[in-house]
Parts: sequence; structure tokens; C-alpha cells
Amino acid sequence: MNTPVPHLNVVLIEPEIPQNTGSIGRLCLATGSTLHLVKPLGFSIDAQALRRAGLDYWEHLNVVIHESSDAFFQSLPKDSELVLVETRAGRSIYDVEFKRGTYLVFGKETTGLADWILNQYASSLARIPMFDARVRSLNLSNAVSICVYEAIRQQLI
Repeated sequence: MNTPVPHLNVVLIEPEIPQNTGSIGRLCLATGSTLHLVKPLGFSIDAQALRRAGLDYWEHLNVVIHESSDAFFQSLPKDSELVLVETRAGRSIYDVEFKRGTYLVFGKETTGLADWILNQYASSLARIPMFDARVRSLNLSNAVSICVYEAIRQQLI
């Protein structure tokens, strides 16, 4: 079966936990997605650190490093589709029409996206529905997986 690759861009702004980024990197490789890492990072991605973490697939992954959030947003092609995933967003990811090349943007594990980003891109916000108010948020790698596979589901149906 020849299934077309639904190219997506996964953006981690200032990720802090290397295990989450490693898991997301594996997901990106498995789905043909590009991983964008926006500095500062809370860990090292040099070759020795990656080997130590068992990320032997990293060399095959399409990774783009951005020096800052400003640099990332300035690098976007003019007609880019953005979906910023944030727990406080009004609309659900299931109300978003994902297209090939969409940029799925996630904030750091402890604080999410900066207020200036939320304000500037308010019309691009979406949340993953949660049905128990006692849960503040999902693990970053779980959240990315949910969004990537919803985007793929939409593109392949």
C-alpha cells in the first residue's frame, strides 16, 4: 500500500525535558514530520548526549534549530498554517482543519507558550479536550502525538 506522507511541522518552543523531546523526535521520524526546536533548550543535543539517551535514530530525523522564538516566527513562509496548542484555547483541535505543512506549536513543559505568542497568534490557538477539570494539562509528548495523528487522520481520509 502506497500511502502519501502527510508532512507536518512539530515546533517545540524552549523544551525542557530531554525524554519528551526524544519521544517527539521518534514520532516525527515515524510520521515524516519535521521537528523544530526553539532555543533555549533545557538540555544538550550534542552527539554524545544523544548517544547516551539512546537516540540512535536522531541522525535520520529532519530537525531545524531556531535561536529564539522571534527567529522561528520570522522564518515562517508567508502563507504558513499555524496551530498553537494551548490548554486555555477556546476551540478544540477537532475543530481545526489540518493541512499538509501545518506548523503545530507547543510551549515548554512548565509554563506553556509565552503571553506575547498567545496574544499575537490568538486566532491560531487550539486545545486538546480534557474531561476532568482536575487535570491541568497532558504530558508534552502525549499532546504532540494526539495532535499529529489527528492531522494525519484528516489528511488521509
